Order: sequence, then structure tokens, then C-alpha cells
Amino acid sequence: MTNQEIAEIFEKIANLLEIKGEVIYKTLAYRRAAESIRNLAEDINKLHQENKLSEIPGVGKAISEKIIEILTTGKLEFLEKLEKEVPPSLIEVLQVPDVGPKKAALFWREAGITNLMELERAANTGELRQLPGMGEKSEKRILDGIKMYQRRSDRMLLGQAWQVANTWLDWLRSVPGVLRAEAGGSLNRWKPTIGDLDFVVSSNNPLEVMETFVNHKEVNRILSHGENKSSIELQSRTQIQLWIQPPERFGSLWQYSTGSKEHNVHLREHAQRIGYSLSERGIQDAQGNEILCAVEADVYQTLGMPWIPPELREDRGEIQAALNRCLPILLDPKGLISDLHMHSTWSDGRSSIEEMALAAKQKGLNLICICDHSASLGIARGLNKERLAEQRLEIDRVQQNVGKSLQILQGVELEILADGKLDFPDELLQDLDLVVASLHTSLRQPRETITGRLLMAIRNPHVDIIGHPSGRLLPTREGADLDWDIILQAAADHGVALEINSDPSRLDLDEIHARRAAEMGILMCINSDAHSFDALPITRFGISVARRAWVNPELVINTWPNEKILAWLGNRQVMAESIHPES
Repeated sequence: MTNQEIAEIFEKIANLLEIKGEVIYKTLAYRRAAESIRNLAEDINKLHQENKLSEIPGVGKAISEKIIEILTTGKLEFLEKLEKEVPPSLIEVLQVPDVGPKKAALFWREAGITNLMELERAANTGELRQLPGMGEKSEKRILDGIKMYQRRSDRMLLGQAWQVANTWLDWLRSVPGVLRAEAGGSLNRWKPTIGDLDFVVSSNNPLEVMETFVNHKEVNRILSHGENKSSIELQSRTQIQLWIQPPERFGSLWQYSTGSKEHNVHLREHAQRIGYSLSERGIQDAQGNEILCAVEADVYQTLGMPWIPPELREDRGEIQAALNRCLPILLDPKGLISDLHMHSTWSDGRSSIEEMALAAKQKGLNLICICDHSASLGIARGLNKERLAEQRLEIDRVQQNVGKSLQILQGVELEILADGKLDFPDELLQDLDLVVASLHTSLRQPRETITGRLLMAIRNPHVDIIGHPSGRLLPTREGADLDWDIILQAAADHGVALEINSDPSRLDLDEIHARRAAEMGILMCINSDAHSFDALPITRFGISVARRAWVNPELVINTWPNEKILAWLGNRQVMAESIHPES
């Protein structure tokens, strides 16, 4: 089983326990374990074989034993018993925005609602508003949430898809006869969510490789089986498509399979205009002569343009830009040298400040900022004034231990309250090195109200970065209904940076608004928002958003050297204060 599948089991246990009414520390233990497993860089099966399960943050003896039971038997007796006590179909009800475990328990115990169909019927007939704590407005929000949920697909999050894909790529590269194996499709374009997985293989023995592929032990059924293209469905219901061509045709195959469909259509139209035709096997000229392309760059070069990075292939002007020799400079995946938003055990993190710092140092970062939550986010054990002062002493101690090669700043992830006020007064904020202000609650407020909340944060001279601006959670929660024209203009006017949050369930700012921000010259910051030391590498997913959005690296402040970031923090505040002296 994959890390994601194990994590989903523990997330399911946590939800069922909370619906059941179990004490909060038990549910939190399973949630922490789920998140740690989901963010693991290593395969949990390998950790099990090496007897290292207890090294996973949040995994103690009891949970470690459950992991072993799942990996060795394929089931978990504890979960099976729990599902007899609480209807497992209530998990689907939890996918509806604004329905948490307490509401799901209320619907189940008071109205006998155990699935989505029953919830929708009860909301449509006015039954929900009769329940304790519910009313007409609450009922309408539930109906709106059901519509949101029904618009979703079964696509995987980018992080999950890469985890599954890397396992398969490792296996494919070990298959006799495979010379090269790579990911294609939307995964190679780094889209935020992924449907089916596409793999491309270079081989001179396609029949043997295909036979091995369709007989893999995880195959549930074979959807199609050919010499150069086959499709399978796994036991997890994920579909995988494999394409095979000999090495001299691999470039054409990889380009064709990566897409997007719109990009390939536009590329074929251009090819036809200059006398060529394209396919996954190669290029033909007007006389029918084949031009073989062993690498992708050969395809684009033959058509009179430089290679176009996969993240740009969405038919958003990239082909014309390539023809005009003005493709954007994209952020190098190794280009981030600081991470300005991460958490520690001082709030809801699972690693100490020292563990975060040592991991950052090992990753090669020059600068980090510890941004634990402010006081009002009680569920995250947010910090008050006194604990902030204590944390500063801890940061100073860790700074001495790790040395000068890594600089540690103290910041805060500041809660933007429902009425638009900020969680801390200005006199407290001014003593911090950096402030990230974020929306976490009341995200369904009307556009004017929630836009106004974000504007108040942007206009505050002590707020440096707006964290995960829309507040979306993929795939369960749509972002707030913000007036983006106003938000982006305010960020530009006040010199505030917008975060691209790298958590695969956020990837917020999204690529559409990030591109608009880049066009307006707005600064951005790609942060991990890591809650444990092993989550720091997820910034690669945030980088993919910036690349898909054509963001120039110079606009990403954590590509800058420390001195430039610190100068920006000082000058930005001076600029903001000159604009708003009354603050």
C-alpha cells in the first residue's frame, strides 16, 4: 500500500472517532500520524522493512503496530470494529464544505442521516433547519456545499500523484528491456490535480515490456493491450497508460503524451502551415520523409522554435512566445534559498525549532522564518505575547547551535479575524522579524466582506506576506469569493508579497492569479508551510505553480540573498508607513 493509502486510513479513523464523540487527543493523534505519513519522503513499506516506523513524527507504538497490521494483512481490525459502530458512509458527508465531524454526528444521531443522498434530501425538505443549532441559512450553506462537492472529480492531488508515479517509475526502470521511463500527461505538466497517470518508455522490446506491465501484481483489470500502448486499472482504481517507442522516437512520444491537448493541436496547426505533420512516432515533411526525434527539443527545433518547458504547454501563448524567442525565464527547481513560513511544536507543528533549522540547513537553505500561529487559532495552540517572548529566546539558542550559515527569523502566521481585525496589536507585530497574515475562518462570507478583511491586512504596515490568499483546500474546499482585481492592486500599492503555499492541498496562490500578479510586478513568496522537518521539500510543488504562471524568478523573494530580503522587509515597512501614517 502507498503512503497516501495508509494516511487515508488513519484520517478515516480520526473522522469516525470524532463523529463517535471520542476524546480530542485520540483523534488528533491519528490526524498527526496521517499528515506525517502523507508528507513522508520515503516509502512507508521501506521504513517498515527497516524497522523505522517509530521514527515517523507522531507515530508511536500503538499506531506503528496498526501500520504493520495494514501492511502485512491488507486490513485493520480496529477500523473494521469502528465501522460497525459508526456508519462509514458518513465520511462522504464530511466531504461537504462546512460539515465537520460534530455536524455529521448531529445529522446522524438526530435525523438518521448516514450518507450524502439523505443529507441532500433533508436539506431540500427543510428538515435540517429543525435540528439544534441549525437554521435556514445553515441549511442553505449545506446545499451550496453539496453542489460544490458534486462539482469535484476523483483527481489526485499533485503530491499524491507524484508519490504513486515515482514508485511506478522506479519499477518500470527496473524492467528488462526498458532503456528510459518518464512521466507524461498532466503530471509532467505539474497540474495541481491529476486524473490518470501516463508513462512513456523507450525500448527496443515493446512486446516483452508491455506483457510485464499488464501483468503487474497491482493490476485490477486490463483496459487495453497493444504493442505500443496499453492501459490498466489498479486495485486502487487509478488508471495508468503506458506508451512505448524505440529510443530514436522517444522525444516525439514524450512530447505527444505530455500534451496538453490544446497545446498539441496548436503545435500541429503550426507544423502543417510549414509543411510538416506530427504524431507520437515522429515528424514527416511534405514529401513523406520521416524526421526522428530522440529528445523533445528536436521536435520543437524542427518546427523552428526552442524547447517549451512542460509546465507552459497549456496553449496560453507559449507557442507564439517560442516562435518570437521570448519564452519566459522560469524559476529553477533548486532556486529557492529561503523558506519564510514554517511551523514548530510551539503551535501545531510536529518538529522542534532546532529540528526544522537543522533540516533546512541540510537542504541548503540560507534563511528560514518560524511562523507559528497567533493566539486566536486555538485549535493550533496559537501563541500569545508571553509565549512569543519565550519563543524568541528559543530561536536565539537554536541560532547559536546551528551557526551563521543559516539565519533564523521569528515571525508569526497572524490570524485575520472574522471582523477584519488582526489578532495582534501593532506594537507586538513591530517586534517580529516578519508577519504572514492568513485567512482560516469564515471563508464563506460575502465577497465584499471577505475582500475587506484581506484589504485590512494588506494595508497594515506590519504585514509583509499574505499567506495562502484564497484559503482553498484541494479538493474539499473552494477558495473564498475574493475580488481579485482589488486584492492584487492593493498588494501592488502596499508592497505586500503574496504567498504561493506549497502544500499540495493548497497550492494557493493558484497559477491564474499568480500570473496576473506577475504581470503587475507583485512580489511573491514560495513557502513550504511545513509542520514537520520532513515536509520542507514540498516547496517543489509551489515552484511548479510559479513556473506554470510564467513568474519571473526575480519576483520570488525567497530566491534573493538574505541581505536583500532583510532590506526589503525594512524598506517595505517604511514605504507602507509613508502611505498610511495613521497606522
